[in-house]
Amino acid sequence: MPAAAMEETMQYCSMGARALLIATALALASSAASAQNWPSRFVTVVVSFPAGGPTDVLARAIASDLADKLSQQFVVENRSGAGGNVGAASVAKAAPDGHTLLFATTSVVNNRFMYKSVPFDADRDFVPIVLISKTPIVLVASQATGLKRLDALIAHARANPGKLNIGSPGHGTAAHITAESLQRLAGFKLTHVPYRGSAPMIADLLGNQIDVVVDLLPTQIPLLKEGKYAGIALTSSARSAALPDLPTVAESGFPGFEATSWNALLAPAGTPPDAVRRLNALVNAYLVSDKGKQDLAKFDMQAGGGSPEDLKAFMASEVAKWGPIFKAANITME
Repeated sequence: MPAAAMEETMQYCSMGARALLIATALALASSAASAQNWPSRFVTVVVSFPAGGPTDVLARAIASDLADKLSQQFVVENRSGAGGNVGAASVAKAAPDGHTLLFATTSVVNNRFMYKSVPFDADRDFVPIVLISKTPIVLVASQATGLKRLDALIAHARANPGKLNIGSPGHGTAAHITAESLQRLAGFKLTHVPYRGSAPMIADLLGNQIDVVVDLLPTQIPLLKEGKYAGIALTSSARSAALPDLPTVAESGFPGFEATSWNALLAPAGTPPDAVRRLNALVNAYLVSDKGKQDLAKFDMQAGGGSPEDLKAFMASEVAKWGPIFKAANITME
């Protein structure tokens, strides 16, 4: 507030009101100065899953890039548990000063449908910064089935109800709900077998102990390239550069179908807008850089990008898309 306007306003205020006005002005000035000085110390980037996976590796690559550009440490911390709820809750409760960020996954919006109680409100407790990446999901069939096309899988499943099973890397994962969505759209039913991660599921697929699996594409690329089993279809909007001959679900008779796992950067609600804008600009620059493209290509991830408003709209669309699937399939966790 300009000094003249402050003085004029204070002439008509009681002593208590004057004190409140002065305190408010000082707080706003302090907040503005804090935002301009951001980051004033190291920044913690929380990953809600164990170290070593694609999400963790990408988070560390981006943290390193931000550290170089801002001349400040960006420290990645893995806080796993409860399907991502532990890490997300820790960020939701952190001070909204731009020094604690969440490297979020699909679970941050989907867990509201799966758990009876979630220790945060994704819409209320976070401010969106930027969509980082989308990861395609792939449908794969064992050699024993002889299936190599989506239409053949659907026809076989319809002709043999209850005979085929489908594995996913976990109950309520993006892969699981994608499989449920496709089955409802195409009118066929497979028996779901949830695994504790991709490794045991792949072992059973190689041993022909399970008929079909749905998984994140990066995990499946090496064995698909070796021809150990057949890729049926991708659930992304475009084909994969790593497997250009593998068609999408949309190309296989279901135009518009898209389902991906994704990563995004979020901060506690109330984080200074200037910090959000700087982070958004820096991550967008990373995503279009040669280094960013190389990092994403390692895991066959599609670059995100866009504004905080774009991410907010995207997250809302994911809620609208997957909420009915969780309910219809009765996908819950205690």
